[in-house]
Amino acid sequence: MIVISVDPYKPTHTATALDPATNSDVGSLRNEASLAEYQRLIGWAKAWPDRACAIENADGLGHHLALWLLARGEVVLDIPTTATARVRELSRGGRRKNDRIDAAAAASVAALQGDARQVHPETTADSLALLDECRVNLSHSRTRTVNQLHALPRDLMAGGALQPR
Repeated sequence: MIVISVDPYKPTHTATALDPATNSDVGSLRNEASLAEYQRLIGWAKAWPDRACAIENADGLGHHLALWLLARGEVVLDIPTTATARVRELSRGGRRKNDRIDAAAAASVAALQGDARQVHPETTADSLALLDECRVNLSHSRTRTVNQLHALPRDLMAGGALQPR
């Protein structure tokens, strides 16, 4: 099995294919974070029919890609950023860091370290939790705005604003 690992950033993603049997990098691809480029990524990955996808921080910057891959039937693993940092620290070169090294570190964690967590499709409960978080944030913003509007006349008028009866 080949592990296709991805180091995601906002504008681009770097993917590296790692052969766990030899711990060797067998290819790499850098693409933009867009649907068209995701299709290019999956086309590149099809060169290895027996594969798993490991995404560093699949709940953060890699979330959109992880869900897209899941919808296409791929096995997706979430790799914690702390695990890839640990692999980089212990490997040759110490603190060297670039996108390809990070992607290879994520693949190494997925294949060898056991720190990976399988990602599952979002459920209705996940969607409701996001909506509830948005509702709470909007409610707090409204309360803060009302309080600021109430404080403004109090600060601008001599003696403060009259309190409503």
